[in-house]
Amino acid sequence: MSKFWINVPLPLAALYIIAACLNHAALTWAIKVSSTGPQTIKKAQGETLTLGCTYIVEPADVGDLDIEWTLVSQDMTKKDELILSYTGGKLHELGNADLMSRLKFVGDPNAGDATITFSTLKVSDTATYQCKVKKTPGFDSMKVTLVVLVRPSPPKCWLKGSEEKGGTVSLHCSTAQGSSPLKYTWIKETGNMPPTATQNSLTGELLISNHSESYTGKYFCEVSNEVGAERCTYSLQAYNPTNKVGVIVGAVIGALLLLLLLLLLIWLLICCCNKRRYQKEVANEIREDTAAPESRPGSRNSSFRSVKDYRVHPGIYYNSVRKADVTRVGSGHSSAHTERSRVQREASMPTSDHRPQRTYDSKYGYPV
Repeated sequence: MSKFWINVPLPLAALYIIAACLNHAALTWAIKVSSTGPQTIKKAQGETLTLGCTYIVEPADVGDLDIEWTLVSQDMTKKDELILSYTGGKLHELGNADLMSRLKFVGDPNAGDATITFSTLKVSDTATYQCKVKKTPGFDSMKVTLVVLVRPSPPKCWLKGSEEKGGTVSLHCSTAQGSSPLKYTWIKETGNMPPTATQNSLTGELLISNHSESYTGKYFCEVSNEVGAERCTYSLQAYNPTNKVGVIVGAVIGALLLLLLLLLLIWLLICCCNKRRYQKEVANEIREDTAAPESRPGSRNSSFRSVKDYRVHPGIYYNSVRKADVTRVGSGHSSAHTERSRVQREASMPTSDHRPQRTYDSKYGYPV
């Protein structure tokens, strides 16, 4: 082999090597794929994006056209995911349903334009996409990285503390959502920022020391990231310092008055309860001291007549002496006389509770 190259003239060998290199380049790089956009694209969520991919075919490329869009795996041990292809004049959608509903070819893939478009971008669409074009014997590809970020939402501006003259004013600004990194910037609408003002671009806090009337006005807080910016407004005022001693004294007096009012209310409730209890006790005593109503004379006569008409077994008298002789009793007139005598004796006898003595009244026929 070495003898062959020694016998070949040097100019002829150089021409052979150049021809071989040109033939290899024509077989491998006949198709040229290009893109007009940057290799890394950052977009806000919800926007529309176009990923360009155009190609040029050389006369030597005579095979079937095959176009593929793939998701490049971040893990080198895994294969790339094929999501869209154009082979044999037919379109094949191979990605998930959500992605395919928002992804499509823009131009004619068979005419050198494999550009695709995304609609309603999502954060989950963040990935590296690769466009491959094959037409035997030519082959070429290009990659583009897509980063989808969340745009900052309108922030909220507020004051923490007071706006007293001579004091320190603390203005705050915050947004509810937005992809990091977020940057906060305070701007005064008219004039320059106060010389005593310091702001934190990460937390959104603005501190103004030794506050004065010249620092009043509208302040804007702008929050931004790589895909958007939003702002809010706060109107700063300046007030004279309040008399703290007077406020404290007023608060103490108010608390004492409230306490006195509460004690007065409790005292009134106690008096009302005692009054009701006293009224109930007086009513009970009146009912206990009230005498029973006297019976009518007619009822007394009827009572005496019932006693008068009462008769023991006719003609029989029982003596208290054991085994005494039984004697016949006289007529009804003698019996009535005996009854009246007994009633008179009972009326004249003293009682244990020292009640006034009753006397027999011939008008009614019983003691009164």
